[in-house]
Amino acid sequence: MASIHSRNTKPEMIVRRYLWHAGFRYRINLKRLPGHPDVVLRKYRTCIFINGCFWHGHECDDFRRPHTNVSFWNNKILRNKQRDIEVQQRLAIMGWHCIVIWECELKSSIKEQTLKSLAYTLNHIYLKDHSFSYTKLEEETDNSFAADSNLCPTKNLEE
Repeated sequence: MASIHSRNTKPEMIVRRYLWHAGFRYRINLKRLPGHPDVVLRKYRTCIFINGCFWHGHECDDFRRPHTNVSFWNNKILRNKQRDIEVQQRLAIMGWHCIVIWECELKSSIKEQTLKSLAYTLNHIYLKDHSFSYTKLEEETDNSFAADSNLCPTKNLEE
């Protein structure tokens, strides 16, 4: 397991290349945030976690539990899932959005769709966080200002 790296994996590089070419600027593995997210977009207050299906227990076709040392692997994968939930809750409390991209979503058949939906989601988050909402002013039902003869100088001159 020493040769298994947690940074600069192939799925991470696919997502990072797409984000960079699409004009999104980011930081990688920011240590100040809980969980050290794989990609951090500060402008969008968004953290992107790119999870491997095996290590994080994604229930997809690519996930297969090992047949040896079953209790160890079940406990390890369960701890990883619990830690993922805790980290995302802590980030949400801090005001960050979390996006999880699974390794199986970056297969060549659906990779383009996944990356386009990521860009759409980031733009939607940005617009939602930076939009202004204007409150409607109540229209006055009493139009006394226009009809008040004391305020209208032309009516006073005619009388």
